[in-house]
Amino acid sequence: MPGIKSLEDLKKAREEALKKRELKAASGTAQVIVGMGTCGIAAGARDAMKAILETIETDAISGVIVTQTGCIGLCEKEPIVQVVIGEQPKVTYGKVTPEVARRIMKEHVTGGKVVESNKINL
Repeated sequence: MPGIKSLEDLKKAREEALKKRELKAASGTAQVIVGMGTCGIAAGARDAMKAILETIETDAISGVIVTQTGCIGLCEKEPIVQVVIGEQPKVTYGKVTPEVARRIMKEHVTGGKVVESNKINL
């Protein structure tokens, strides 16, 4: 990540962060975050990410932002996927196989119903 070396850089970074927050909070917008740290990748996070992206494409789901992050800190629960829809609380899922990822996309992201079987209570 490039460093902030001037007030101009700081203002630019602030504007980008505000745009991201506004986009995330927009009604109907969902953010799906996949933990892609080394432990997540070793546990199958790439396959979960692939299943999420394929589901979005095949089901023509719109209004979903898929991102990846590093280690979430729950290595024993990897692969981990987090879902944030609008202003609702973040839901964290563990042991996400490709099948579970597709279920999360269909039931939670598009259907609004949390998949309790893989939810991690933090």
